[in-house]
Amino acid sequence: MQLLPTLAYGDAVGNDALAIHEMLLSRGFEAALYAEHVQPRLLSDRVRPFSEWPGTTEADVILYHGSTGTELNDWLPEQPGTKGMIYHNITPPGFFDAYSPQLALLTASGYAGMLRLRDCVDFCIADSAYNAAELVRMGYTCPIDVCPILIPFADYEQEPDPGVLARYGQDGWTNLLFVGRIAPNKKQEDVIRAFCCYHRRYNPKSRLFLVGSSAGLETYEERLRAYADKLGVGEQVLFSGHISFREILAYYHLADLFLCMSEHEGFCVPLVEAMFFEKPILAHAAAAVPETLGGGGLLMADKDPEVAAAALHRLMTDAALRQALRQAQREQLKGYRYEPVQRKLWGILERVLGDG
Repeated sequence: MQLLPTLAYGDAVGNDALAIHEMLLSRGFEAALYAEHVQPRLLSDRVRPFSEWPGTTEADVILYHGSTGTELNDWLPEQPGTKGMIYHNITPPGFFDAYSPQLALLTASGYAGMLRLRDCVDFCIADSAYNAAELVRMGYTCPIDVCPILIPFADYEQEPDPGVLARYGQDGWTNLLFVGRIAPNKKQEDVIRAFCCYHRRYNPKSRLFLVGSSAGLETYEERLRAYADKLGVGEQVLFSGHISFREILAYYHLADLFLCMSEHEGFCVPLVEAMFFEKPILAHAAAAVPETLGGGGLLMADKDPEVAAAALHRLMTDAALRQALRQAQREQLKGYRYEPVQRKLWGILERVLGDG
């Protein structure tokens, strides 16, 4: 049985859990998926709220997705059966101190929970080497394997939202894009600052799309908007808010460049998505970003906005560089293709569980 704090449509952790669920069912296993909070549209016979947890025996296997603070971190050690954890990482609480004391407390609780779980889980799967190293630093001594998130690339073949394409697709502007929750660890202010330098110095007919929800962090979004206004690019920095998957696809189709200045990522699915759509990428080399991106983009050791602007300009004007990056992206994507990752994950589970 799989267990996670929240199961929501479009969330990377939830998508990973759903993909694993389908994999187990396809291989003839009796599988169930439970979450403390389940988006109603996802409820089914096999996807249930944690309130309906049936209990386990020593013969059962619990696969827990560790990603935040939750009472499940205290509850899990007392349960019978084999316990494994897929570790997706937790955002350090310091990022939230100035914007959401609640989220700071939640993430601090998450780290404390991970420490409590280190002596009770029988195996771990980390979705990046960066996450695996963090488990080791926290004192985990059980077997730890690394396997990327299962990403259903077939979903990206859907038709993008025509309204978004019509609104921005025919005006000749250069579109910079960042996709990710509006959150302090994502450092959208640094994305705005780099864009401002690019807009002023190289391309006044450019704009920035910040695609993602700010739910729970509305104060941070307000400050971002005020910052863009102060820099004189408020009209060129566009916030999407919470949108549909097809609308997100439309923004990827529209993008000329993908710009990531995040300071904490346990994996960063949007980098993989940008590579899938063959978008030139400039990213800050922090946390798991260099590992996920590989050679599929340009990495910056610091965030000097003038250097970032010059790099963005080169990405737009150097066709040979863009072609080289596209080739590198295709190579990097081979490691994230659904079937190979599924085989790797199944191989780990087979070996750990020992019953094929």
